[in-house]
Amino acid sequence: MTKRVLVSGCFDLLHAGHIAFLEEAARYGDLHVRVGSDENIVRLKGRPPMFTEEERVYILSHIACVKDARVASGEGMLDFAPDLEAMRPDALVVNEDGHTEGKADLCRRLGIEYIVLRRIPARDFAPRSSTDAKRRLHLPYRACIAGGWMDQPWVSEVVSGSVVTVGLEPSIEFDDRAGMATSSRKVAREMWGDRFPAGDLERIAKILFAVENPPGTPYVSGSQDAIGLVFPGINRLDYAGGYWPERIESTCDGETIDWLEGILHFVPLGPRPEGYDPLVAKDLSPAAVGVLAPAGRACWDAIIRKDIEGLGRALTRTAEGWRRILPLTIPPEVDAALARYGDRAGAVPSGCGGGYIIVVSERAVGGGFPIKIRREREWERRS
Repeated sequence: MTKRVLVSGCFDLLHAGHIAFLEEAARYGDLHVRVGSDENIVRLKGRPPMFTEEERVYILSHIACVKDARVASGEGMLDFAPDLEAMRPDALVVNEDGHTEGKADLCRRLGIEYIVLRRIPARDFAPRSSTDAKRRLHLPYRACIAGGWMDQPWVSEVVSGSVVTVGLEPSIEFDDRAGMATSSRKVAREMWGDRFPAGDLERIAKILFAVENPPGTPYVSGSQDAIGLVFPGINRLDYAGGYWPERIESTCDGETIDWLEGILHFVPLGPRPEGYDPLVAKDLSPAAVGVLAPAGRACWDAIIRKDIEGLGRALTRTAEGWRRILPLTIPPEVDAALARYGDRAGAVPSGCGGGYIIVVSERAVGGGFPIKIRREREWERRS
């Protein structure tokens, strides 16, 4: 019979350290998670969590190594105790920071193995703390899911095309140098702190783009970074040889976002290497750019229709377009990672040379995690 293990915690802001802990705990048996309730967190910490108990359970339950996630039924520092006693798992697993004698005593009394894991970052990632992350993570992230590189004039002047971006809530602390617009996000934080100002979204995005790319900048960051950060929801940006799109179309429709959140999975690859330059090799012929150019529009149309197969094809076509115009954007190790998801609807890297594999699938994806899409403008969240 497969063993059962239990872990508990707040899990208010999921990051790579949480994923590493959960994956390690799952090696001891089927992994069951108990999440601190909103009420208990307020009682213990004097403030509500950033994300509700329903959201935290939803995110955890979609992680491949988690068998079951629920809200803890007790209260106080040992809020999981009633669940532990009722469930009688084979082991309770904690990390070094979560170890207390109270937990050890409870397990001894119930005859349950008590396992304390060392806090070791996943792969070579930096150690992460939810507390530190919360100081920085009110601003969203941006994911480009199709048409990436069409926002560069030297690409879209050959063949016009679209980029599709998604504004993401910071429920995950995404890595730098991973194709998630973290450089633009840092510029935004320097200007505005942890929240975007009120006002016209396109004007705010233009200010961010201009500050990040002052005159004389040798390599101009694409405007989809700034637009994708400032605009919530799902956005289609149409480019035709300019730094700024000729048209921006957006949707924050709840049903559409629910659908997309349910089928997008992000699998960490690790940041792209220092000094990596994807622009050394180029093929900007109309035939090559013509592979990439239609992907963004096809992606947008598939999302609006809630067509998972069409969405997968658009992501896969984006990856194929990158291989054609900038072969170094998908090195062999990234290509091998993409190949592992060949039985899913489609996949694309989040960035050049590393980052995350964005997989379209109705089934859980090993090593992957779900994302949460920002649904409203920043100042509407404060009203």
